Amino acid sequence: MSSEKVLAFTDANFEREVIQSDIPVLVDFWATWCAPCKAIAPLVDAVADEYAGKVKVGKVNVDENQATPGKYGVRGIPTIILFKGGAVVDQIVGAVPKSQLDALIAKAL
Repeated sequence: MSSEKVLAFTDANFEREVIQSDIPVLVDFWATWCAPCKAIAPLVDAVADEYAGKVKVGKVNVDENQATPGKYGVRGIPTIILFKGGAVVDQIVGAVPKSQLDALIAKAL
């Protein structure tokens, strides 16, 4: 069961929800058929719970939203990109341990 704190980002709402956000945003680019994406999903949920109010966490389904991943050069999934002030802070490609997600978030806090 995914966390209610994990938002659904789309090509239509990405500018408002991510680029214009007042707090850092962790974006998980994923697809339903991607096994590593499913493996990392519980970690993304945990991060959303742990950093609630400090970091916005959401997912972009790359099959349903193709403009946004293309804009940020997403070639493989899962790709996790951290945004702050509308700019990319850093990114991780592939399923990684939660400690790497925590380290990524630490760069923006």
